[in-house]
Amino acid sequence: MSQSDRDLGALDLECLWHPMLQHQGLAAAPRRIERGEGCFVYDAEGNRWLDGVSGLWCVNVGHGRAELADVAREQMAKLAYSPLTMSHEPAIRLAAKIVEWLGYPGKVYFSNSGSEANEAAFKIARQYHAQTGGAGRHKIIARYRGYHGNTLGALSATGQAERRLGYEPLVPGFVFTEAPDSYRQSADCAEALEQTILHEGADSVAAFIMEPIIAGGGVLLPPDDYLPRVREICTRHGVLLILDEVVTGFCRTGARFAHQRAGVQPDIITFAKGIASGYVPLGATVARNEIFAAFGGAAGGLDHFRHINTYAGHPVSTAVALRNIEILERERLEENAAAMGERLLTKLQPLLEQPNVGDVRGKGLLLGIELVADRATREPMEAETLTSIAQRCAEHGLIIGRTTNATPGLSNVLILAPPLILLEEEADLIARTLEEALLKVLPADATAR
Repeated sequence: MSQSDRDLGALDLECLWHPMLQHQGLAAAPRRIERGEGCFVYDAEGNRWLDGVSGLWCVNVGHGRAELADVAREQMAKLAYSPLTMSHEPAIRLAAKIVEWLGYPGKVYFSNSGSEANEAAFKIARQYHAQTGGAGRHKIIARYRGYHGNTLGALSATGQAERRLGYEPLVPGFVFTEAPDSYRQSADCAEALEQTILHEGADSVAAFIMEPIIAGGGVLLPPDDYLPRVREICTRHGVLLILDEVVTGFCRTGARFAHQRAGVQPDIITFAKGIASGYVPLGATVARNEIFAAFGGAAGGLDHFRHINTYAGHPVSTAVALRNIEILERERLEENAAAMGERLLTKLQPLLEQPNVGDVRGKGLLLGIELVADRATREPMEAETLTSIAQRCAEHGLIIGRTTNATPGLSNVLILAPPLILLEEEADLIARTLEEALLKVLPADATAR
């Protein structure tokens, strides 16, 4: 029997190493998805699930867009590959579109993922200071519970201890400060950032990196004044502000970019995921023109950015991403994400009547439901219970996410991030299925304290 005729499930278990999953000794391979259409994915037997997390927070325009497949085919036939040591039209036009969407001038450096986009941001920040008289500025301040990627530099900026297990010691020069968590603490986290800068010595700090909304760490929304205060603190101390919009960018939160609501401009900003809706790998790092200008005329070989990726700005990826953004504009998915997010948040509010639901929060189509074992003490619900809820939802046709391998003891937030094309009836289906799963796994009379 040829390999092509063998059972795919057996081949899966024999040959494939899955991320974030212990699959040694499994009797059956993980669920195998065959196709996607709109907000739904299907397996080989025709079973259907509403994709409540957009793959991995990325399929913003939904599954099965033949239009994007056509763009990829056309670009492959015309120019399948060319490095950006030269140039090509799709990369030029996509860079211009990103700058247009941001609303302020900058230079776009392409990469392949969010991790790589953040790696580039760290190197830009350090090299910038080295070329502008701040050679001692090398430290990167990040936040506990934030996530910035799985490469060693990006992981070093990730404030989720469970993700770092087995890989330490990591890259030196990364320091952590507290992140806002309106449900669990009311500390002044902007003030905490300034104190961290002062304790480390401002002349040793290159940059501060943050997600406008912490996503995988629990969907943590900051107070309205937090980002403007952070911007002012960074400016006053000569620290570059890096905003990681890998999850929140490209209309996920009901705005083109989450930071735009706060009326601030970062020095460097990073993207991936929704930039191409997961149809092709692509990441981007955008630096203000003032940052870019510092890379000219320096001595010691630092007259250019000493960084390159073979597939960065790939013609196919940039062509698909450009059309993806056109779809976001044409179908007004920024507005739909805001409207459907508000509808879903409203539909989920009755969950707060259950004794084990501590908080329901979100912005646009990025929502979190925090579960607690004891509402009075806010003791987090054990991770196994959230796994049971997610499994129950899957059994009834809904895929949801949850915090996992993140902050010890805080794997207690269910996460929703469906495609931005979500319809009203689909939002209602999510809310109804999730409520039924909670009622089944967490019967009120057995769990109230």
